[in-house]
Order: sequence, then structure tokens, then C-alpha cells
Amino acid sequence: MAIKRIHHVAYRCKDAKETVAFYRDLLGMDFQLAIAENEVPSTKEPDPYMHVFLDAGMGNVLAFFEIPNSPEMGRDENTPAWVQHIAFEVESMDELLASKEKLEANGVKVLGPTDHTIFKSIYFFDPNGHRIELAANTAKPGMLGELKRVAPDMLDEWARTKKAPKHADWLHSGGDFKGAGE
Repeated sequence: MAIKRIHHVAYRCKDAKETVAFYRDLLGMDFQLAIAENEVPSTKEPDPYMHVFLDAGMGNVLAFFEIPNSPEMGRDENTPAWVQHIAFEVESMDELLASKEKLEANGVKVLGPTDHTIFKSIYFFDPNGHRIELAANTAKPGMLGELKRVAPDMLDEWARTKKAPKHADWLHSGGDFKGAGE
């Protein structure tokens, strides 16, 4: 099997029209198409839905389902709100800061920017309660290569200890990056 790319990622929404307006007007995503049926094609269940698709850039598609006959939408209460999120890349720090300003001007509460060393991010919630991250890359040469190099060892150590390995603690420590061999 050879995965070509993610075709689309789908989430539930409370109101399809409100969701499209949020992503279109505040995040600049083009509303691509809508599919509505009274029966689920895969299961044949009688369950009306509206399925909307938005262009998240570079062939990435973000989709939402409004399913009015299901119980009210909630979230996984056993998972902290910061864990499950959708992250989108923006072109630059200037664009990240302009996005923050636009969101706040439209009444959206925004956290950040948070410095992750290889990128800086802002965080906010969409009208459905989904946490959204906008990120601007800030990695210096060698950083991503070093993270890839230590990833298998970090994963193995985590699997054994369930404690954060120190292989890449320069990310959030404020310390200087020293790549392999430095």
C-alpha cells in the first residue's frame, strides 16, 4: 500500500452553516462542496446529514458533518482539551500574529503565541469546541534532522518508562540547540 495523501479529515459540527462561515471568513478556507443525504451511504441507516468540505490549502481538505438527529455533540471527557486539535501551518510569524489579531477582533479568545522552538503557535476553539492551532515554522538548520534522528530512541525510552526522554529537551527548555556531533 502506498498512501498518496490525506483525502480529507472529517469532524462533527453543531451547525454546518456557522462552521463554514467560521473557517471561510476567519481562516480563509474556501468552501468547496456540500453533500447531504437522508440515508448514510455506507451503512444505509436513515440518518439525515450535511457534510461540508473546506480547502485547507495544498490539497488538504477539512470536512464536517452536521447530524441533527444524534444526541448533542460532546467531547471525550477523559482526554484533556489541549490534546485533540487540528493544526494548520501559516506562512510566517507576521501571518500568525495577523491571524491572532483578526480572530480576537471577531471575539475569539486566543492563547499564545507559544514558542515550541521549531515553530510558534496560537490556539483557539472553533464554534464546535474543536481546538485549533495555527503554527509558523521557526526551526533553525539541523533541528528537524536532529529530531528525526533521536525519535526512535525517544519512543523506545518512553515505551519503557512513560517519562519524557531528554533527547530533545532543548525544544522547550530555552537552551541552545546543539545538533548531533556539536
